Parts: sequence; C-alpha cells; structure tokens
Amino acid sequence: MARNEEKAMAMLNRWVEMKKELNQRPKRKRPFMASRCNSLVACEIWRKQVMKEITRGVAQIQNAGLGEHRVRDLNDEINKLLREKGHW
Repeated sequence: MARNEEKAMAMLNRWVEMKKELNQRPKRKRPFMASRCNSLVACEIWRKQVMKEITRGVAQIQNAGLGEHRVRDLNDEINKLLREKGHW
C-alpha cells in the first residue's frame, strides 16, 4: 500500500517541478562589465544582486566554525564582489 502512495507523491513532485520550471523566466547571467548594461532598471537589479551576494558572504564568513581555507575563499569572493559593486 505504501508503495502506491510513494509513487503518487513522486508523480506529484515531478508535476510541481515541471509547473515551476514553466512559470520561471530564464535566468540571465549578470554582465561582467557594467558598461554593457543599457537600462537603468536592469543596472539597479544587478547591483542589488551583487549586494545580496556580499551580504550572504559576510554572514557566512562570521561563522566561527569555518576552517581557515574556507574563510580565505569567502574573503576572496567578497573582495571580488566589492570591486564589481564599484563598477555598478
């Protein structure tokens, strides 16, 4: 009996995923150079995205349980994002 319920749930999960994929807009990759963006609205969206990534990185780097290697990687990533933020 449980097997049929599991099949039904798997089927439902696949259907929900399919509907979610159909409703999502394709994600665009952020342009590396800010000068390639022509729209002010798009520039603001990209800048907000960079700020969110910086915020996430800072929150992660404050975790005391991280190893030194991971902290260095996060620091490099945050520095790269800060430079990119200056372009936007």
